[in-house]
Amino acid sequence: MPSWSVTVEADGDRPLGREEIVALADAVARHDGVASGIGQQTYGVQILVEAPSRDEAAERAKELFAEAVREAGLPPWPVSSLIPMSEQDELEELFAHEQREA
Repeated sequence: MPSWSVTVEADGDRPLGREEIVALADAVARHDGVASGIGQQTYGVQILVEAPSRDEAAERAKELFAEAVREAGLPPWPVSSLIPMSEQDELEELFAHEQREA
């Protein structure tokens, strides 16, 4: 089954502290994830999921994101960005970037 790197972000109404984002990072670590958002009114994660299609990867990532947000005790802000990328997508993006640089 293909692996997908999915970035999910949520926008809210207050800046988040270091401890809150560290709790989110801890919650997504088991999915080879990282978290961001210290001092921002946005929190986000990048996680790896296995799914047969882009749409299913996006759905699975939304579920895992919601679980991690609950586990971290963060406010359930609405998802503002959801970007699934396959390994092939990442290679094509890297190749295009290298072509622009050449």
